[in-house]
Amino acid sequence: MLDNYKIFVESLNLILNNEVDDLNVSKPKEMYEPMGYIIGLGGKRVRPLLTLISCDLFDIPIQNASQSAIAVEFFHNFSLIHDDILDKAPLRRGKITVHEKWNNDIAILSGDGMMAKAFYVLCKSNQNHIGDLLRLFSKTAIEVCEGQQYDMNFESQNNVSVSEYIHMITNKTAVLLGCSLQMGAICANANTENQLHIYEFGKNIGIAFQLLDDVLDVYANDEKFGKQVGGDIISNKKTFLLLKAFELSSLEQKAQLNNLLKLSDDVTKVKLVTAIFNDLNIKQIATEEANKYTSLALTHLEKIKANDAKKESLKQFAFQLLNRNI
Repeated sequence: MLDNYKIFVESLNLILNNEVDDLNVSKPKEMYEPMGYIIGLGGKRVRPLLTLISCDLFDIPIQNASQSAIAVEFFHNFSLIHDDILDKAPLRRGKITVHEKWNNDIAILSGDGMMAKAFYVLCKSNQNHIGDLLRLFSKTAIEVCEGQQYDMNFESQNNVSVSEYIHMITNKTAVLLGCSLQMGAICANANTENQLHIYEFGKNIGIAFQLLDDVLDVYANDEKFGKQVGGDIISNKKTFLLLKAFELSSLEQKAQLNNLLKLSDDVTKVKLVTAIFNDLNIKQIATEEANKYTSLALTHLEKIKANDAKKESLKQFAFQLLNRNI
């Protein structure tokens, strides 16, 4: 994280650590301990940090947005608990997932509790802001769930377009970044225009982030990536890269791709699918697509009427999020 936000990170960690302590002593423990467990796993906590950063952008103390930041982190972790169940994932942040450590029933209930806690915490915000915060937060929660369902639908859907994929990642990933930033702006009494631009900035950065994540899955340095390179190819995940390859490929290449998706030899599968991606220049196309959304995000950032130095810090923070090793 940038040094500019060190004090924000420390404040956020203190608040969340206190929340974990409260969860760990709440009853019934079977419901609350898993909630404290997943929050306690940490992670980058980018979303609640963005809420605090946005509040500060408009020269309002970050404490004004602390309830919104907690709500965002609770909601994000609710989605992680449920996503891990759906994906049958064994690990989260390098630790055992909630459903593996306890069981599916407890994980579902703890996830539900986390969602409810998010709204409960949000209602402790400034009374003048609660209406706007709840409307935005509720809308975003619905969109995130829609995005997850679209992602699940794509697993069995034969024909998925690139535009459908962009819509899915917008809902599943990007809108929560936009929401996090707009909630901070609401808490800072920013006007409607500034709220719109800060939301669009976050949303478009989120789209760019996911597109670059697709690229990283295939082309990252495996020692720095932190997970299996080519995992999306192995699991036949319909990413931007695969969908764009089908869109641009010849009939012969389409047939090759379809055959490769059935291959059980993971090493050969990754190697040959990547070779087709290379022939079609898919890596550059995906990177350019990500750059397009990054540029759009920066256009919105420029239109925000706020402290220029703080806008520059937010811009550099966004670049840091996007600039991972490919």
